Amino acid sequence: MESLFHHRIRATFGHSALMRRLCSSVGLLLLLFLTSCITEDVPQDTRRGNFEACWQQLDQRYCFFAQKQEQFGLDWNEVYERYSPSVNEEMTDHQLFELLGNMVCELRDGHVNLSAAHDVARYGKWYDDYPMNYSDSLERIYLGRAEDYQTAAGLKYRILDDNIGYIRCSTFANGFGDGNLHVMIQHLAPCDALIIDVRNNGGGMVTAAQHLASIFFNQAKTVGYFSHKEGPGHEDFSTPIPIEITPFIGLRWQKPVAVLTNRRTYSAANAFVLYMSEADNATIIGDITGGGGGLPLSTELPNGWTLRFSACPTFTKEMKPIEAGISPDIKVDLQPRFLERGCDDIIEAARQYLRP
Repeated sequence: MESLFHHRIRATFGHSALMRRLCSSVGLLLLLFLTSCITEDVPQDTRRGNFEACWQQLDQRYCFFAQKQEQFGLDWNEVYERYSPSVNEEMTDHQLFELLGNMVCELRDGHVNLSAAHDVARYGKWYDDYPMNYSDSLERIYLGRAEDYQTAAGLKYRILDDNIGYIRCSTFANGFGDGNLHVMIQHLAPCDALIIDVRNNGGGMVTAAQHLASIFFNQAKTVGYFSHKEGPGHEDFSTPIPIEITPFIGLRWQKPVAVLTNRRTYSAANAFVLYMSEADNATIIGDITGGGGGLPLSTELPNGWTLRFSACPTFTKEMKPIEAGISPDIKVDLQPRFLERGCDDIIEAARQYLRP
């Protein structure tokens, strides 16, 4: 006769086995459910999957569709319909890269590029189709030899023979220390005026651009606005957020200043020109900037290629986008005859304008 103890043991183990089977079944169903949800939302690493991921990421997160439509009639859905039939699973990596590269370049945006191990697809007509308006050999003439100019945190500066200070700022890739800026202004303080040359400055950190601009502001000032995407729709943006320049804590420049620009003045350098256009003592001289008025973000396609794109648009105080560039107050181009004589028209125009 079976004891009560053995009966309970068998009942307990029997119940546990049933529970284990039930839990396993529920777990399997849950896993299948979750897996089916994931595979529906995440593109596969196929030719079609990478194409769809590339187009969709830009469709939902790129920030300048309205400006590009107004500027040159861009229709992103039409771009999809035009490129989609060319996608097939027999394509090589190079063929797929060429197709996707051509598609992203339809946006005509220097911040949009596709990076793979073998190449970077990028749009270059924003500067290639314009005059260079800059010569590094002429820069050496004005800066002189290494012992003729000061340098700190990537800034090169000296006092020209007409007592106008010249600062060459070729990048905003690195930040500027307070001490660097204070000592620079202290060195240039005897000058009657100042030139800041940001031609061929491809950008970097907007915080560095704001820091350099702060030496020209005596009071906090709103110089523009930016916004960010809040949804997948082309017009799903946040309320514009003010961009404020606060005064530098050290010595600040109080005399006239000219900012020199060309089409390769881009991204954070373009933002610097925006900030300086709001400084009371600044004048922009040269060519229209290259634009790049959207802070870039990066994402990854299923095959590991990196897609970079403009995500946060920047505007003037009047809410005009600066993506297409900022026009100078005084338009000047480099002339070949002056180049041959070792003369930079844009620097000379600034010196003439600034002379007391």
